[in-house]
Parts: sequence; C-alpha cells; structure tokens
Amino acid sequence: MRKRQAAHIEAPPQVPGQPRPNTCCLCWCGCCKCLWNDDRLERSERQTCTKMDSIEAAEEQHPSLEEVLSWARSFEMLLRSLEGREIFREFLRSEYSEDNLLFWLACEEMKKETNPSVVDEKARIIYEDYVSILSPKEVSLDSRVREGINQSLAEPSNLMYEEAQLQIYTLMHRDSFPRFLNSSVYRDLLASRRRTCLDT
Repeated sequence: MRKRQAAHIEAPPQVPGQPRPNTCCLCWCGCCKCLWNDDRLERSERQTCTKMDSIEAAEEQHPSLEEVLSWARSFEMLLRSLEGREIFREFLRSEYSEDNLLFWLACEEMKKETNPSVVDEKARIIYEDYVSILSPKEVSLDSRVREGINQSLAEPSNLMYEEAQLQIYTLMHRDSFPRFLNSSVYRDLLASRRRTCLDT
C-alpha cells in the first residue's frame, strides 16, 4: 500500500486537461487534496494578480491636475501628452473631426522614419487615407498644398507632408482647441482632478 501511495506522489505531471494516473475519482470535481486542484488554484491566483497589476497601471496613467491645467495654456502641451491626445481625440470624435488628429499623428511618425522603402509605403498610406478625394477620412487641405503633395509622390520624403501637417495643426489650434477647452469632456476631467486633489 505504501508503494502505491509513493508512486502516486512521485508521478510526473501530466498534460493539462488529461487525468493523472492513480488520482482520486474526485480530481475532476476540484477536491482540495488533488494535484489538479492545486494547479487550478495557482493559475487563478496568478490571473488575479495580473488583473490587479493592470488596474493599478491604468490608474497611474490618469493625468495630474497640473498637467490638465497646462493643456489650457498650450495646445502644444496638449499634443505632447499621451493622455491629452487621447482626451482631445475623444472630443474630436464627437465633432466628427477625429481624422485631423490622426493625420497629424501619422505625419509625426513619418517624419521620424529614415528607411526609404518605409517612407514610400507610409507616404502612400497617408495619401490614400487622408489626402485622396476618394477617402472617407479626407482632411481639409487647400489646392496649393494638395498639388505639392501630388508632385512629391513621385519621390516621397519623410517631410513631404510637413506643410499639410502644419495646415491641419493650425486648423485644430484655431478651431477645435477653443471648443475643446469649453467642452464637458475637458471640464469634467478638470473637475475630477480637482476633487482628487482635495480628497488627498
């Protein structure tokens, strides 16, 4: 009898989802003594810890009151902030002008690129997504800037959209940004940050 019990304890772990040899008949029911239940509890604890880590990381991403106030002082500060861009994008989406910010961000990424083949690919994608008159996400560019882009497509460079990017930046700064500061999206966030400061 002792030999049979020792063989049960020393048996190598089996593939998950398959019964272990010499285990009790309750192992599939999750009894507290079987090895299968120990594995299940350990996995559950790891998943719980992972979820809590994700929640804590998400909470740490909330902008501070000082940062939220800085957005009102400078449109540039708003765009430099990851949280600021996301909140501004949420506002633009409500006004059906989210594509302006997406175009600006795509141009920022392209300016960092040095690989000619990647530049060619990104230039084509940006054109098809935001410049082509056939695109549902077409941004508002004047005819002079649009013509310059068309000519640059023959030999794309990472700065070929710079003038168009500036035009959209100016449009967002003069038009969308003041409305954003007066919107419930920004005001509610500002009030929430102030309450948090008072509570701490």
